[in-house]
Amino acid sequence: MSLSEATPRSVAPSMRNTARLIDRARPHFEAAHHAGVMGVFGRSLGGRRVELHTSGQSPHEVVDFVRCAYLGLDNHPAIVAGAIAAIEKYGAVHWSCARTRLNFGLIGDLEDDLSDLFDARVITYSTVLAANMSALPLLASGHLTAGQKPLMVFDRLAHATLAFHKPVVAAETTVTTIAHNDLDALETLCRQHPTVAYICDGVYSMGGAAPISALLELQARYGLFLYVDDAHGISLHGARGQGFARAQIPGGLGSRTLIAASLGKGFGASGGLIMLGTPEQESLFRSFAVAHAFSASPNLAAVGAALASARLHRTPELAHLQNALKVRLAHFDALVPTAQAGQPLPIRTIRVGDAYDAIEAARVILERGAYVSAIFFPTVAQGEAGLRLCPTAAHTVDELEAVADAVRAALAPQLQTTA
Repeated sequence: MSLSEATPRSVAPSMRNTARLIDRARPHFEAAHHAGVMGVFGRSLGGRRVELHTSGQSPHEVVDFVRCAYLGLDNHPAIVAGAIAAIEKYGAVHWSCARTRLNFGLIGDLEDDLSDLFDARVITYSTVLAANMSALPLLASGHLTAGQKPLMVFDRLAHATLAFHKPVVAAETTVTTIAHNDLDALETLCRQHPTVAYICDGVYSMGGAAPISALLELQARYGLFLYVDDAHGISLHGARGQGFARAQIPGGLGSRTLIAASLGKGFGASGGLIMLGTPEQESLFRSFAVAHAFSASPNLAAVGAALASARLHRTPELAHLQNALKVRLAHFDALVPTAQAGQPLPIRTIRVGDAYDAIEAARVILERGAYVSAIFFPTVAQGEAGLRLCPTAAHTVDELEAVADAVRAALAPQLQTTA
């Protein structure tokens, strides 16, 4: 039967309502752009300093708390040199063909290297979004779960690059969403359905993490399939930077766990990856994953940078940076109370409530020399707007103290009720 002859399957309209989302969020986006705290352009300087280029103003330096380069590797000299060397060796940046046809040799080198580093079968992608786009329809098809299409259970706070695919997944199988980290609800579904796949983040972009050990217990008891997007956890945990999720899973991944991760953020390069557990899974992905079969590979600069970062992950410098991050987080927590204080994860949020108040606070903090994220719907729920800060291993003590002073100046009333 051809695709055109297949009986169409309706998708519940509640899976997406882009028009309503835009109507609710557009005024806040416009206010954030007008305040100069969103859509900012600039260039990286040393450490966590950036030079911002604002229309109508001279370039000015600020300390950046927006980038998710938690170990400070995104402008590491060795990683930048790796990107340059790759381009010089191959004399190109990009090959415009699907990966099922032709690949740079360095892509194979990188995937072999990462497979060894993370003790998994690794396929790289241009972004984590592309990795998730590739994986979720395959998971929904039943080809990763012995031919049985799973009930696809999304955590309510799963990242937008996961939740975006619900309508596509719903065309294959049943989709549901449960409250954040609601293990009781998940276990109930496991008892009611023969095959369940749970889709969650490892480290959540607005703070907090998945209960990996408890999820592994459900997997052992019910055969739960785990799909974990650990973009924000990679490099921060494990002797080789395996990430928050992978570092908690002993031995191989097996046939019921997939982990997506970023080659940016903690890893300091660019791109995304999928960690697979079996040769059969790898073969399926290399033939049928949409971003593998119908899109090009990561550009060569990204590949060279990632190879350099993989080399760094095998040196004592990784542990030094991981420890430096812990020290910086502890210092920041002593200065600014947040709901995440004391956690070893590198994201701190301060609830403000009103979106316009959060935007104004970010503007005041920027005027005082620090760039932080104003967060509001749809990034967080309506009425839960606030600020997000990413302290990193590369921030200095003086920079942390300066941003704390700026936050206190902008949000003194809110800080009294946070945490």
